[in-house]
Amino acid sequence: MPRSNNDIRFGTDGWRAVVGEDYSLTNVARVAAATASWVKETYGPESFVVIGHDPRSLGEAAARTTACLMASEGIRSYFADNVTPTPAISWATKEYGCSAGVVITASHNRAEYNGFKIKGYFGGSALPEMIEDIEQRIPPPTYDSSHVSTFESYVEQGMVEHRAVRSDYVNHLRERLNLDLIRESSLRIVHDAMYGAGRGIFTELLGADFVVEIHSTLDPFFGGTPPEPIEMNLTDLSARVTSEACSAGIANDGDADRIGMCDENGRFVDSHKLLALLVQYLHEDRGLVGDIVKTFSTTDMLDVMGESLGLNVLTTPIGFKYIGGYFLDGNVLVGGEESGGIAVTGHIPERDGIYIGALVLEMMAYRNRKLSELVDALQAEYGPHEYFRLDKHTSVEAKESALKILADSGGLSEINGSKVTSLETLDGFKHRMQEGWLLVRPSGTEPVLRIYSEAQSREHAEANVMDAVRQLGI
Repeated sequence: MPRSNNDIRFGTDGWRAVVGEDYSLTNVARVAAATASWVKETYGPESFVVIGHDPRSLGEAAARTTACLMASEGIRSYFADNVTPTPAISWATKEYGCSAGVVITASHNRAEYNGFKIKGYFGGSALPEMIEDIEQRIPPPTYDSSHVSTFESYVEQGMVEHRAVRSDYVNHLRERLNLDLIRESSLRIVHDAMYGAGRGIFTELLGADFVVEIHSTLDPFFGGTPPEPIEMNLTDLSARVTSEACSAGIANDGDADRIGMCDENGRFVDSHKLLALLVQYLHEDRGLVGDIVKTFSTTDMLDVMGESLGLNVLTTPIGFKYIGGYFLDGNVLVGGEESGGIAVTGHIPERDGIYIGALVLEMMAYRNRKLSELVDALQAEYGPHEYFRLDKHTSVEAKESALKILADSGGLSEINGSKVTSLETLDGFKHRMQEGWLLVRPSGTEPVLRIYSEAQSREHAEANVMDAVRQLGI
């Protein structure tokens, strides 16, 4: 099918745009119409979808618009009755037997953004070929939706059914996790919902005696901070963990599919180490086997572990949609990315910041060790792997100029005094040195260059990034 329009494009996970500019209910209707066309043609006219949203501006209105477009094509929907985490919609898509799921969210992006994520029938991010098909169906900006009736009328007709998706999901987590073990170990945590869709869930799971909640009100502006659980955004979490004498801190992004953590000392524990710890727990303690799947920007520690433990390690482009397919086609133990998105065997083939956070607590309880002790033991066994990332906000022109420099020169020849020994271009420009690596990659949704480095010390990794910024003139 030829592309009828190219002004709306999906990025690493969904379509995202600025509210009041490209993100409008008119454009949401166009994307919803394309999704409805794909669902109807692929799965038949009797299909169901499940639809939810996070607290962002236009969230509920965009979700209602999506439900109406689906109904206008004869597709019925389950409509989440509350602000709902993305992993809850992913889980419900499979659990309810739906052909697809839709979440109105821009995930970790700044508050002025909103978006449109699509979930496959299997309970994970729609695969790249699915997204390509949907993109090709997006109608032109002149699309006329006057044939679509009101949300209330479709509810009356039974085409849209309200459903307690969040509550169903929380009940599922209660069955999947050993919450009694966590409580018996007297683990007490701080949960930072970052004003997003994950608010209150850890308290529901563990009880108020075990959880201190911060930033737990719903706020479409996320308190003025992008709802991304990276170290620079979690100073409040770190401080509360130590002041409350808690065992750990857990943060989730705006739609709760990503995770960031602090140990009992308030020290940030990045997703690289969480991935490695989960490999240990699931393989060594639970006796499970399977592949380790990681994205291009994720730690080499997983490669060292894979070789030591006899587990295959696979590397994908950046974006969880590339990882999800491996969960469907193969035997995956753990899959994840550096930005806090992690999935494990036995759950949905999708990022779930709530489930992963609780699973780390279960691991701490099972091993009867502090999170700092687990991280230190990991580094002692597999060597130091420290990480630094800079999201360099710049102009479109400067971004393109830097990428042209890298493309024309075949990458940088030397970084921070170390000779570059090889260049990998699976997704961006990844320079390998004798010790560590540096990756330069453009954001798919913002005028941002992401620069990542891994080395034996954080200081070395940061120095690598700063030298790349200098050489690229950004």
